Amino acid sequence: MTLTVYGIPNCSTVKKARDWLESRGLAYTFHDFKKEGVPDAALHEWVDRHGWEKLVNRAGTTWRKLDAAEQARAADAPGAMALMQAQPSLIKRPVVRWPDGRITVGFKDAVFADHA
Repeated sequence: MTLTVYGIPNCSTVKKARDWLESRGLAYTFHDFKKEGVPDAALHEWVDRHGWEKLVNRAGTTWRKLDAAEQARAADAPGAMALMQAQPSLIKRPVVRWPDGRITVGFKDAVFADHA
């Protein structure tokens, strides 16, 4: 299994994660949500492992731009998943699938060091 980083290339947190991996010589595949969309099976797995609440980035500009009715769609797993599929920028980034099958959400140096 390969190391895969899911995210958006211009996201500062994704850039930090990619720089961290590259500075340690770790090869990875980058999956661009904007160009390739959100893989349905992967999103289901992420929600199963981490819960939809952790995946929805309520601190970002995309969330703040949604009206109250759209935000209300993220009240349960099916609604949140549909919203994340429609608005990939709502997903907390990066989501990383490590070669051992573990999945992390977001970037923290210590967490990456534990998985690398």
